[in-house]
Amino acid sequence: MKRVFYILIFLASIKLCNAQYLDTLHEVFRHKSSVDARLESRYSFINNRLVSVTGFRLGVAFQRKLRIGGGLSWLKTNYETRFYPENYLGKRDTLFRYLKFGYLCFYVDFVFHKTKRWQLSVPIQAGVGSLWFQRYTSYHFWGGDQKYFLALYEPGITAQFKIFKWLGVGSDVAYRFSLKNNSKIRRNYDGPDSKYKALPWTPTYSFKILIWFDQLYFAMFPESKLTKRFGSPIW
Repeated sequence: MKRVFYILIFLASIKLCNAQYLDTLHEVFRHKSSVDARLESRYSFINNRLVSVTGFRLGVAFQRKLRIGGGLSWLKTNYETRFYPENYLGKRDTLFRYLKFGYLCFYVDFVFHKTKRWQLSVPIQAGVGSLWFQRYTSYHFWGGDQKYFLALYEPGITAQFKIFKWLGVGSDVAYRFSLKNNSKIRRNYDGPDSKYKALPWTPTYSFKILIWFDQLYFAMFPESKLTKRFGSPIW
């Protein structure tokens, strides 16, 4: 799965860098932009356990071919882990902690193939934030728990299918590469039998129901002033 994904990313990158698509990108910026605002939830794995990372995005979109912006994401799943540090008597204690992290991200999503119903794009996002372990399930970012630097880079591929002009479904697959100070975490928490084993990368995926509210409005009210001013429904 990992090898196939990298091949797809490589082929998409080649196509994206083609001069034809660079000309298309130049043309896209000449058109008016619109607001890109959305909530999202992605699934990934930590130590072979399925977890959910949620967040929101706010940016600008050009002709539905390019989206640029930023947002905030955080771990939604209550992920409990155990550490076995050595106490002052030289014996192993058991610590139960909840893994938490949050990060600011910046994203670019470029459509490199589009037909009447199908669309393929390359979303790329990168972010920086903090990772920490706390006793409680709810977030206590400003608490006394020590924070560790976290950096992420996430390339992927998104496929989308339009059922109607205003309704579609989609799915994306990506890999989340993470950089964190694992050596410092282990010095502060870990014993040799710790249940927290950080991974250098993890796959992510999501399934989406897509609603274009402007296209829905245009379809429902074709004679309205807004429809006549901004256009009719388009595929």
